Amino acid sequence: MEFTGRATDLALLGDRLKLVIEGRAANRGAAVIVTGRRRVGKSRLVQEFCDRSGVPYVIFQATLGLPAAVERSELAAAVGCSTLPGAELVAGLQATNWLQALRALAVAVPDDRPSIVVIDEVPWLSAQDRSFEGALQTAWDRDLSAKPILLILVGSDLSVMDALTSYGRPFFGRAPKMTVNPLHLGDVAAMTGLGAADAIDALLLTGGFPEIVQSWSPGMTRGDFLRQALSSPLSPFLAAGELTVSSEFPGTTSAYAVLRAIGGETRTFTAIAQYAGGEAPMSPGTLTPIIRTLLAKKVLAVDQPLSLKTDNRNKRYRIADPYLRCWLGVLADAVPLIERGRGDLALDLIERAWPSFRGHAVEPVVRESLLRLMPDTNWPQTGEVGGWWNRQNNPEIDIVGADRSPFARRIDFIGSIKWHEGKPFGTSEYNRLARDAIEVPGATHDTPLVAVSRSGFAGNVSPAAAWGPEDLLRAWQRP
Repeated sequence: MEFTGRATDLALLGDRLKLVIEGRAANRGAAVIVTGRRRVGKSRLVQEFCDRSGVPYVIFQATLGLPAAVERSELAAAVGCSTLPGAELVAGLQATNWLQALRALAVAVPDDRPSIVVIDEVPWLSAQDRSFEGALQTAWDRDLSAKPILLILVGSDLSVMDALTSYGRPFFGRAPKMTVNPLHLGDVAAMTGLGAADAIDALLLTGGFPEIVQSWSPGMTRGDFLRQALSSPLSPFLAAGELTVSSEFPGTTSAYAVLRAIGGETRTFTAIAQYAGGEAPMSPGTLTPIIRTLLAKKVLAVDQPLSLKTDNRNKRYRIADPYLRCWLGVLADAVPLIERGRGDLALDLIERAWPSFRGHAVEPVVRESLLRLMPDTNWPQTGEVGGWWNRQNNPEIDIVGADRSPFARRIDFIGSIKWHEGKPFGTSEYNRLARDAIEVPGATHDTPLVAVSRSGFAGNVSPAAAWGPEDLLRAWQRP
């Protein structure tokens, strides 16, 4: 399948290789850590980069559960089949430890021209053999970095990859980290051929997962896509959620219960404990480490109200990527129907839930898009776009623009998001915003009021700034 999107990610890797080619790295070689959620397209990105690079390379992908001795043999086999000039010198090697295996890799790497070495799923190698990280550091310092090599270390376990270069770990200070995110709104619009509003719907459904976006035929409506995707329980649209949850939390029913709670818009600690606990609330001693793990793995994100007043305890949790949020909040309940061959009932279920789900799920997309449009001539110092709420969620403000987060020194604007089809942002919505905005600590009667609407604005409404779907898309198409 044709590779599309990812121009920024390819450019970042290209810049790193250019350091090696031009001899501008601290050593002759350079390294980079590539991380990101499972199924986000890291391996495909790295393969495409290697294919386009024009230099010899080897890609070695670890296998979950294989003994370390077998992995070392597989590394030698991958090198032996690669385009590295010294590949035949390593083929068939039976290394007794990782240091020996990685030093043998250095033998295959040329001295007189650049090459690329990719080690994919580094966390699995570290889990199999605790000596791997130390061996990697030693081999890099003594052998690999002395050659014109770009070493790319890839991994999906975000907490492990973050720890790989943390202070006190062997590879600390030797490689910058690059995070591969899901496809952004601009990429999704280009790949689906949809207009701005419909492209945002496609982003909320697919989460920007490349394999799901690629299954959306150009110009296909949301309804047509759902009918096609719901026709088989094996479609990527349905399978990706189960694969993500089962691979990251195998056999962990408590973590899944927490995810289902948050995916269903249960967002406070107390409410999550009540939902996930079933008959009795889950104890803080059980829930706290689960949430901590989910945050470390970047499965969850935590929001705090943005204002001039400190409120550390008033947190709201949400699923970090749109697709997993959609799967947990809408699709998971439809899977049993699809498995019974009742895609029609599954479609009805999703369509009934869609307006409410979309109204909540679009909020972080809107905030991130507005932040990408900042600073502008109206607000040249806006550095953060968030939301605000009190303990009772009354009122709850969709948009707060400020100089910094989470505790601002200045509030630049207050706003509302209305994402209805065929219903413009009208007088009642504007008056409600004007009434509630003054509740935000730091806001005054002179604080500008702004609005975001899917379906335009009534003629008698004139906020200080009014953004629609095309403006949000433009934020992702800027050079």
